[in-house]
Formats: sequence, C-alpha cells, structure tokens
Amino acid sequence: MKNIEFVALDFETANEARSSVCEIGLSFVENGEIVNTRSWLVKPEDNHYSSYNISIHGIAPKDTLDKPEFDVVWKEIFPLIDGKMVIAHTAAFDMYVLRDVLDLYGLDYPNIKTMCSCTLSRRTFPRLISYSLAPICDYLNIPLLNHHRAGDDAEACAKICLKAFEKTGVSDFSMLADTHRIIPGTMSHESKSYTGPGTKGKLYDHKDIDARTIEGDASKHDVENLFYGKVVVFTGTLMGIVRKDAWQIIADIGGIFEKSVTSRTNFLVVGQQDFKIVGESGLSGKQKKAMQLLQKGQDIEIISEKDFLENIPFKNYCLH
Repeated sequence: MKNIEFVALDFETANEARSSVCEIGLSFVENGEIVNTRSWLVKPEDNHYSSYNISIHGIAPKDTLDKPEFDVVWKEIFPLIDGKMVIAHTAAFDMYVLRDVLDLYGLDYPNIKTMCSCTLSRRTFPRLISYSLAPICDYLNIPLLNHHRAGDDAEACAKICLKAFEKTGVSDFSMLADTHRIIPGTMSHESKSYTGPGTKGKLYDHKDIDARTIEGDASKHDVENLFYGKVVVFTGTLMGIVRKDAWQIIADIGGIFEKSVTSRTNFLVVGQQDFKIVGESGLSGKQKKAMQLLQKGQDIEIISEKDFLENIPFKNYCLH
C-alpha cells in the first residue's frame, strides 16, 4: 500500500448551521500509514452553541472563546489538504461544512478530490446493520476513544479507509473507486464549486422494498425499549443504517414502522436531507407535518438518526 496517500478530515459544529465549525481534525496518511493526526479548536461565528451540539461533542463556548476563527486557521490548513484526496465519514456532512464555512468567510476553495468512508464501508463490508463511525470501528476492531472529537474521528476515518484498501487488495484510489463503483467528488479553486462523491448503481433503495414483507421477531420484543409499541417514521437518507434494516429492528423491538406521518406517529427520525428537494427551509414534508401535529398537541417527537441509533440494539444485528 505504498502508493496510498490521503488526508482524513472531520468537523465538529457548534450549532445547526453547517458553517459553525468549532473543531477540525486531520489525519495524514503517507505510503499507506498514518504519519500524523492534528486537531484545531475554532471559534464559531459569535461563539454561538446549541445545547444539542454540546451534548454530542462536549465542546462549549468557554473552550473556543479565545481561539482563532476559521479564516485564521484556514491559512494553516489550506496547504495541508490542497491537491490531496480528502476522506470524510460522512462526506455528505463534512464536505458541505467545508463548503459552507469557506463561503461564510469568502475564502478560496482548495483543489481536492473527495471520498466518503461511510459509502466505502458499505461497499467493502456489506451486510452490516450500521455504518455510523462507532459501529463500523467496533466491527473492524478500530479503537475510538474520544468519539465526536475531530482528531479522533479523523484518525478513525483514516483507519477505516486503510482497512478497505486491505480488504479490497488494490493499491490506489483509482482502482478502489473502480472496484466499488464509487465516483469521487471534487472541490475546485478555479470554478469555486463542489460536487459530492457518488456511486454507480444502487446498493439499497427503500422505495423498492415492500414494507409489508417485513415481520418482527416476537422473541426479540423489548418492552423497555424507547420504541416498543410506538409508531416510527423515517425521513431523509439514513447514513449509518440501511432503511429496511431500521424497519426490521423496529419490528423486532415490538414497535410499528410506517412510511407517512399521521396522527398515529410517535417518532419521526430525521436523516440527511437533500436540499435540492427540501429547499431553503431544509425541512421535508414529513418534518413539516410533524411540526404541525406538535403544535396541535400530538405526542410526537422529532429525533436525529444519531438518537435513533443510540436507542436500538444494533450490536445484535451484525449480519442479516
């Protein structure tokens, strides 16, 4: 793996704005080995944090009050990634964080190619129940001591990518992409544009699955689980778990999954939204319907995919 060189990147954000970078992690791979991992605390705009984001990574306003803002840190980071292959887990979040924060400060885009280690994991290690960073690290026996701190997550991302090279048996990114039918993304300084990484062909498409064919295993019912006896609906793209597997787990727990938000819905799980579809509001039709029902007093809770994964026994579903 002597020809393998890339930089793994991870961002932590302070609030719901993707441009609210509060920590950056980079892990550098040369000749197929991790040679260095670095992280920077960054003061987000107005040093504004949401309690939800703090609960994820533990970084608070006091930690970044005296830290430089992104435009200052970028002067150091730009030459470290310019011209490189940059990997993120997942690129659908981190690379758009990079784009948005560069736009916020009016900074130059780097010339980079990008790839998503979550997508790479799906294609290299099929049939796992979850591809979020912690479960895939657990499956591959990769230590993850400080999950949701940028340096640790970036290094874990780098190790996942190296495991994928090892499993696939190829020696460069071109062959890796061809083997797994992955299309690298690009960010361009000249055109000031970003196109995210993609794939050729589908792995799974929940729209093609007849939900009526999924039956729960009564022996796995868990009356103490958050979703037991509850109606659960999903919206957006789930990055860490396949939609049909999420349905199966809900059914096994003893919950009920449905495709539409109605007066019966107890939980709406929100995945990654396609902004070409949801528009500037960033809200899907299901989210808007759930918020309307909330205002009318319905007992419905809107939760993130992360919250969902933390409340299901995915470790019992290594393979299906």
